Amino acid sequence: MSATLHTSHITSLPLLHSGKVRDIYDIDDQHMLIVTTDRISAFDVIMPTAVPGKGIILNQVTQFWMNRLSHIIPNQLCDLRLEDVLPDEAERAGVAEHAMIVKKLKALPVEAIVRGYIIGSGWKDYQATGTVCGIELPAGMQLADRLPEAIYTPSTKAAVGAHDENIDYTQSKDLLGAEVAEQVRDVSLQLYTEAADYALQRGIIIADTKFEFGLDTDGQLTLIDEVLTPDSSRFWPKDQYQPGTSPVSFDKQYVRDYLETLDWNKTAPGPELPDSIVTKTAEKYEYAKKLLMQQ
Repeated sequence: MSATLHTSHITSLPLLHSGKVRDIYDIDDQHMLIVTTDRISAFDVIMPTAVPGKGIILNQVTQFWMNRLSHIIPNQLCDLRLEDVLPDEAERAGVAEHAMIVKKLKALPVEAIVRGYIIGSGWKDYQATGTVCGIELPAGMQLADRLPEAIYTPSTKAAVGAHDENIDYTQSKDLLGAEVAEQVRDVSLQLYTEAADYALQRGIIIADTKFEFGLDTDGQLTLIDEVLTPDSSRFWPKDQYQPGTSPVSFDKQYVRDYLETLDWNKTAPGPELPDSIVTKTAEKYEYAKKLLMQQ
């Protein structure tokens, strides 16, 4: 496994954007390079401590799902190789397993969130109103219960350091147009349903997830960014799942739980993470990948 990568340093390509986890570089009019670093964020704050191997795992899991679900929707993967765009061997070696070359697309301004279980902000919403993002649910549900059917609850995409905001489907139509909004909703539910069924057979409950989409020059909807990773989803071990309690998790909830014990105001800069938390978090990511990608 390569050395821990908190921040990439590619000088031969212009840096377009540095997000919570990904650094994006410009290649040409049609392509860009996404470097998935080992950074970890919590409460929308990037931690100064990286998690070794995390970016490699996120990269591998995203490519796994994009290939597996390509019969549902095209994705942004392309045929260019890393040596085609980073001819310098030393520069290439620094990001090799973290890098993904993708098509440039017009990203949609909505995160497509699908929930199959009631947890997190959805649980708080339900306790207060009996609904989640305006969708009425049966009375008497418990924390972490499976929903009668998966629900689509879009949100706006916020800048780094800001919080996404839940919106209802009608608002998503205002942002995307009725036809694209309907397509995003239907495809998101189809992607989630197929992936959740697959993961469940391998011991992982995908409680919820978020997808991102873009449009190509022909206006074709395309799956972009990360897909069904422990960062963009809540993964629970099936053998430990117990409705009525907050399930243990394969995602960065372990880091969030640790941070909740600190006297920290959840604004930048984030605190350094102790080695024990980093090691345990890395193990969770690795185990989730192993379960998902086993043949």
